[in-house]
Amino acid sequence: MPWAGREGKFPRMTHDHSSCCGGHGHSHGHAHHHDHNHAPHAGPAEAHADLSGAPEAPILVEVTRGGMVESVHRGRACIVDAGGRVLARWGDIESPVYPRSAIKSLQAIPLVETGALDAFGLGDAELALACSSHNGETAHTSLAESWLARVGLSVADYECGEQVPYDPGTAEDMVRAGEAPTAFHNNCSGKHAGFLTTARHKGEPTKGYVRRDHPVQQRILGVMEQMTGTDLSNAPWGIDGCSIPTFGIPLGNIALAMARIADPSDLPDARAEAVTRIAKAWAAHPYLIGGRDTFDTAMMEAADGLVLTKVGAEGVGCALLPGQGIGIALKIEDGTSRAREVAMAALIRATRTLSDVHWSRAAALLRTPIASRRGAEVGEIRTAAGWPGL
Repeated sequence: MPWAGREGKFPRMTHDHSSCCGGHGHSHGHAHHHDHNHAPHAGPAEAHADLSGAPEAPILVEVTRGGMVESVHRGRACIVDAGGRVLARWGDIESPVYPRSAIKSLQAIPLVETGALDAFGLGDAELALACSSHNGETAHTSLAESWLARVGLSVADYECGEQVPYDPGTAEDMVRAGEAPTAFHNNCSGKHAGFLTTARHKGEPTKGYVRRDHPVQQRILGVMEQMTGTDLSNAPWGIDGCSIPTFGIPLGNIALAMARIADPSDLPDARAEAVTRIAKAWAAHPYLIGGRDTFDTAMMEAADGLVLTKVGAEGVGCALLPGQGIGIALKIEDGTSRAREVAMAALIRATRTLSDVHWSRAAALLRTPIASRRGAEVGEIRTAAGWPGL
């Protein structure tokens, strides 16, 4: 590994579900799925992470104006390999966080493993869209629409809700044309198309597919437990913005799951094949993952496939480095995206995976200028002095 981390064993890597979710090695032809219909122990109103005894999260990002630091953003982060070794950590990585959209790659695994993707003649583009939080541009919505048509469904079957496109240009064009946003514009429409496709392939009801007790969500829960090495039966949980359940998972375990995609050598054959296909699609279609002026698309286009990234709501971000077999997970404590993106770029730079040529294309991601309304630069969003320090 071409960088020096602070090595240690991740302390929560004791529950890997090796007996009930396929475990390690290649002796199995497929990853075993068992019933995860856990009782609703802690409903959405009760879900919380108790950080009262945790050390204060370190300052990762500074916001300057003139010669002074005006604001700071605290956060937690870690870099983990596929064996569960913590290569670097900042702050508490054992308390649960909601990973939100940062783990769409995990939620896409059943789309491949069940055979649904191949059964409907879908390819890398659809698989990438299943992992995306897209801008709602035509490239995204037209693909989602044709995908649903292929499986015999329509926008009426979505349960993610309508959303104004994230892309300002697309939203403005729709206003001028008098067009109302639909669920195709929802940034999660690709993920939900994957859910619906899997339900159709398995002969399961499409109605209510977002419910925690639906087979689609139960299947995903089992996958998340195996990939993160975490028993989620008593985990806090809530409802994500797109109406599916989201579970509290320790940050270190989220990074572990990303590392297992980067290096699937210890996964059962079928799961290793599935995550390899997902990573290939993720790398091949960076524009589908985000779109115009998004961090994920810009970072991955600059990195030439050496880094895969995925942002999530409330300051969460994930990345994986396939060539090094490591995963990165990040949580900005106040939930802001402006700090998350600068911090994630800094973490990626700290791994020394990308060359100077790559960073010449991605340099703008390491700092965000702050401009006056007249366009003059008056400050910047940057990593805190001395961080990440690897």
